[in-house]
Amino acid sequence: MSIACGLPLLECVYCLACTRWAWKRCLHTAGHDSENWPEATPEEFEPVPRLCRYILAVYEDDLRDPVCAPPGGYAIDPDCVITKKNYRDTQGLNLGSQSDYKTLLDNKPGQRKFDGGYVHNGLLKAAGCVLDTECDTLRELVEKYPNYTLTFTGHSLGSGVAALLTIVVIRNNQRLANIDRRRIRCYAIAPARCMSLNLAVRYADVINSIVLQDDFLPRTATPLQDIFKSLFCLPCLLCMRCMRDTCVPEERLLKDPRRLYAPGRCYHIVERKPFRIGRYPPVVRTAVPVDGRFEHIVLSCNATSDHALLWIEREAQRALNKIQTMEIPPTQKMERQQTLAKEHNEEHKAALRRAITLNIPHAYSPAGDEPQDDYMSESAHANLESSSSVGSTRRSKKLSGNWEDLIERLFDKDDHGQLLIKENLR
Repeated sequence: MSIACGLPLLECVYCLACTRWAWKRCLHTAGHDSENWPEATPEEFEPVPRLCRYILAVYEDDLRDPVCAPPGGYAIDPDCVITKKNYRDTQGLNLGSQSDYKTLLDNKPGQRKFDGGYVHNGLLKAAGCVLDTECDTLRELVEKYPNYTLTFTGHSLGSGVAALLTIVVIRNNQRLANIDRRRIRCYAIAPARCMSLNLAVRYADVINSIVLQDDFLPRTATPLQDIFKSLFCLPCLLCMRCMRDTCVPEERLLKDPRRLYAPGRCYHIVERKPFRIGRYPPVVRTAVPVDGRFEHIVLSCNATSDHALLWIEREAQRALNKIQTMEIPPTQKMERQQTLAKEHNEEHKAALRRAITLNIPHAYSPAGDEPQDDYMSESAHANLESSSSVGSTRRSKKLSGNWEDLIERLFDKDDHGQLLIKENLR
């Protein structure tokens, strides 16, 4: 009898749990990922649509006679192109016994440890191969144009290769004439999750990720080979992954050093609002997030279409046009350009401090080769405590001075030292 009564109870609990999950997932939209982020400026977002067109130009056989050029063309001078290679040209790369595409998706043996964190096996292997192949060309260009920036970019799987290639170049800059870190940039368009959280935060000053609204790839930690093998049942795969991420607390995910994330600083293009039809003028928000870095898959019919490079280029250009129409006066714009790098540096430091407080393994500043201890050194704690005590002392002195001035303006003292309100205030 007790078993018969317990079964309906278990069914009710199960139904309530499923209802709660469905309710949370239906209410979660892409706008929640970046709702508290500040909006990007035209100066920092300006390269994104241009780099999207550069990636699209790779698919053209003849840049002088393009077949599928976007509106306005690719804005590339064919005479300035040093080298151009397509998929057929990369067939001979030394990526092991398996084919190139399988190598890109290879992560079955487990994430590979690299530079104090974990990275995707196949993408790191491809990044090292690209550097070995193009090292001489890149070194010549870096030496020939010392005032230029070396920028890596890619889309989807290519974005993961570009992000890891950036780290490899920084760690082996002697191969490129000791290029300074400040001259290196990376823009990962619709990036794959390719590095652990500590690496994503530490290299946020050089690596930028661009995500369009509901794009599924930066949000799912499912191994890449499983995604591309299961394209025919991708909605089912994403739904199961979504259920698992909803049930696992985020604190537990952050403590997992092998969990991979989208790299660097994030730029989120938001163009749709919940329960509304149609597209709106896109908004671009940017931050260096630690917790809440595209952790939840959005159940949306646009989850796969937002991954298309054509849509990203179009919406990025629309967003840039909108930002530029709201530009500030020239004088203030010049001051903004001068302070932008400083603001990004402060935000990067704040993200590192946030990672330390969350006990993210190996979260330390890129200025040091090795962390002083697991999270924060005793001297750092002492400096924080001393700075906070000095600040509190200064604030107390300032408050006491203001209070004494107020008393002098409002009161007079009699012969016995008693305070009396001034006659003009009575």
